Amino acid sequence: MHIHILGICGTFMGGIALLARAAGHRVTGCDANVYPPMSTQLEEQGIALVEGYAADQSALAPDLFVVGNAISRGNPLLEEILDRNLPYVSGPQWLAEHILRDKWVLAVAGTHGKTTTTSLLAWILEDAGLSPGFLVGGVPQNFGLSARLTDSPFFVIEADEYDTAFCDKRSKFVHYKPRTAILNNLEFDHADIFPDLAAIETQFHHLVRTLPRQGLIVANGAEDSLQRVLARGCWTPVEYFNHAGDWQAQALGGDAFELLHQGAAQGRAHLTLAGAHNQANAVAALLAARHAGVPLAHGLEALSRFQGIKRRLEMRGTVRGVTVYDDFAHHPTAIAVTLAGLRDQVGDGRILAVLEPRSNTMKLGTMKAQLPASLARADQVFCYSHNLGWDAAAALAPLGERATTHDDLEAMVAAIAATARAGDRVLVMSNGGFGGIHDKLLAALAA
Repeated sequence: MHIHILGICGTFMGGIALLARAAGHRVTGCDANVYPPMSTQLEEQGIALVEGYAADQSALAPDLFVVGNAISRGNPLLEEILDRNLPYVSGPQWLAEHILRDKWVLAVAGTHGKTTTTSLLAWILEDAGLSPGFLVGGVPQNFGLSARLTDSPFFVIEADEYDTAFCDKRSKFVHYKPRTAILNNLEFDHADIFPDLAAIETQFHHLVRTLPRQGLIVANGAEDSLQRVLARGCWTPVEYFNHAGDWQAQALGGDAFELLHQGAAQGRAHLTLAGAHNQANAVAALLAARHAGVPLAHGLEALSRFQGIKRRLEMRGTVRGVTVYDDFAHHPTAIAVTLAGLRDQVGDGRILAVLEPRSNTMKLGTMKAQLPASLARADQVFCYSHNLGWDAAAALAPLGERATTHDDLEAMVAAIAATARAGDRVLVMSNGGFGGIHDKLLAALAA
């Protein structure tokens, strides 16, 4: 089958492209914004990319168009597909019907930590010899790919609550029908499609309704929102992490933590990922892997061999003693925990936080009042305010002289380079390519 994917360079749709290619299909695709690491992955796999969404791509005559959720009505190629009644399907539906149907699906849902927890879970299963397939919204360093198809009965997937496609406004994860589900946390996000937190809780309730009685829900016991979700109806056993009455991690200093069950020690682990939130992610992954047959002792050992994820506190380089990191954080909570994790590593060392409010929620300004508190642990803040519909300088005013806003990327790079000194850490946070700012910063520092 020849499939042509609209929006192929998004992490999810790019993952589908890799899976479809591995399943023996001919895959092509198109996108308006092509940037690494996904573009690199696709090119390495020999998947042809078309820039833009011109209607004449219908001449490729694929057997099926797979439409990403970034594609809206008015898109020239989508309109051509609809006008000519050409066959199309959403990405999650194609995935459910062609990849997941006969698998033991382990799904990781939540506002934050999905990519890290999914990567940890896939690695624990891999280290135990179970060779899982997976689809992750990032690139785990242990695998070097965001998606993989294997003959294993197990498939690990990052289960996003964002809507499925222009034609299906349910959350993506309702298509996956997992046997094991991690509910990591639940906060308000995606203000462009959800009116409030209650609407997102309803989608999580729909996910819970699809789990079988012999399945398992691994839920964050510290989240009231998840308690409300489960109270609406749950037919599946639940284990709680981040909860003194069930499972939790106790930090031991450095990269070590102890796994506790009802206060009793169950074993120790070493995890190179910084922060208490990542230790909690690891506990969730351990419990989900145990449901698939991996003993806790093996899972704890496997954590020490986990190498991290691209764009999750990924070190991009050090020049003249200044280290530049890349991170996907964009929601205020994710910004805060990322900064907390880096602060734990560097102690009193200076952190220069560089932020691009790029997600739909951030562009709307829905979370702008939360930004000063989320950035409080940074010594200096540089915010890229280009094309924002709200006043970033006013929003960050509570930070005083520690925060500056910049409408011009080159000028901001110059300002950061002029401020940085040996021993500083520059933490760049964006859910996009940010105009290649990391390389520009390293070049400016070198100059």
